[in-house]
Amino acid sequence: MTVTETALLEGVPDRLFIGGEWVESTSGRAIEVRDPATGLVLKTVADASVADGARALDAAVAAAPSWAATPARERGEILRRAFDLLQERREEFALLMTLEMGKPLAESRGEVTYGGEFLRWFGEEAVRIAGHYGPNPEGTGTMVVSHRPVGPCYLITPWNFPLAMATRKIAPAIAAGCTSVVKPAELTPLTTLLFVQLLADAGLPPGVVNVITTSTAGDVSEPIIADPRLRKLSFTGSTPVGVSLLRQAAGGVLRTSMELGGNAPFVVFDDADLDKAVEGALLAKFRNVGEACTAANRFIVHESVAEEFAERVTAAVSEFVVGRGTDDGVRIGPLINDEAVAKAGALVDDAVARGATVRTGGAALEGDGTFFAPTVLTGVARGSDILREEIFGPVLAISTFADEAEAVAMANDTQYGLVSYVFTRDLARGQRMIDALDTGMMGLGVGVISNAAAPFGGVKQSGIGREGGALGIHEYLETKYTLIAPAS
Repeated sequence: MTVTETALLEGVPDRLFIGGEWVESTSGRAIEVRDPATGLVLKTVADASVADGARALDAAVAAAPSWAATPARERGEILRRAFDLLQERREEFALLMTLEMGKPLAESRGEVTYGGEFLRWFGEEAVRIAGHYGPNPEGTGTMVVSHRPVGPCYLITPWNFPLAMATRKIAPAIAAGCTSVVKPAELTPLTTLLFVQLLADAGLPPGVVNVITTSTAGDVSEPIIADPRLRKLSFTGSTPVGVSLLRQAAGGVLRTSMELGGNAPFVVFDDADLDKAVEGALLAKFRNVGEACTAANRFIVHESVAEEFAERVTAAVSEFVVGRGTDDGVRIGPLINDEAVAKAGALVDDAVARGATVRTGGAALEGDGTFFAPTVLTGVARGSDILREEIFGPVLAISTFADEAEAVAMANDTQYGLVSYVFTRDLARGQRMIDALDTGMMGLGVGVISNAAAPFGGVKQSGIGREGGALGIHEYLETKYTLIAPAS
């Protein structure tokens, strides 16, 4: 590691953040956080026990009344100060994400921008929590509809976007007047630990946000979710884990937000601008090394342009530089761990066994780190595992279709429904695709859609609820209706 990297890591907290203080875990254990590009340990951090989780929830519950009563303007100003501090320290956060997750430094800088926007957006939304006042239709009274914080929240974040997935949950909770316990992923906890210190520096009161890092997530989470004082659960991660958490949340009838798996179709019609389609494909597939729930998973290309599309993307992908994300010019960093490499390899092997052709890449790279060669497959047959499972790696798999009806059927042939991408010059066809594709989001002529001002979420087994946008803060608010008798 460089001197800069070592100094940065030394400044990252390594304990639990509970009640505004950095405290030791009662477990006596530690978590080793590794650089996926080298396999070397970056830092060890506290490994929370069940008792530590209870302490964190106690702190959130204790702080809840005063925080709910804090004026919205004050809550918004704290988020704005946090936004400003993040901009000042953007290079620190970008480098830290690259070290613990592996993405190229340029993409980490982009995540700082994206993650910061949730702080700014919800800082502005805090003062815009509106209600309704007016007579009821019968004229027998006045209706008042108001909103109040849902209460203490448990926020579980994934490893692939360590900053943005934290700010996308924490910022609206703060803005709405909720306190929280945050459990970052075991693989990438460092960014969240540094971020909660930034929140404290911005003036966030003790107990409003508490962070526990743990290697025994199920054991620690279960009693927190079962505690009747908890009122909200938000999770981003795989669908199987989300289903398990929903079962647990049902016992307490918790408010839930679930951002789960994806299997995004990327549909290219025969009239598409192929320059834009290729550009969009490279962004939609290879951003974040393909480790994104919004990553294009199935490239469904009209048979008349499939070969030209494949040639163009293959030419571009074969030039990608693979390496440690801190190195100049790197486009593809390591996958998060050995399991991710093995999964990508198995999906490619299955597709090839069913008749697919490897145009470039197709296998793990030898040497240190968990690298998989950026890959393009053509002729991927229906029934291939790669068309059913979320790849979460740098593999672009192309299938073909003959007409619009077939394209729609292929795109919708999945249990997931997070996002879709469509490239066509025909505006009427584009409108039909908006209506026909079973996804919560769509990119029409674009390969990247995420924005703090937009509602992020899916349908079917891709989740429940929306994060971001004007709807995002309402995930952390309860609605109360009051009928006032007419004046006598």
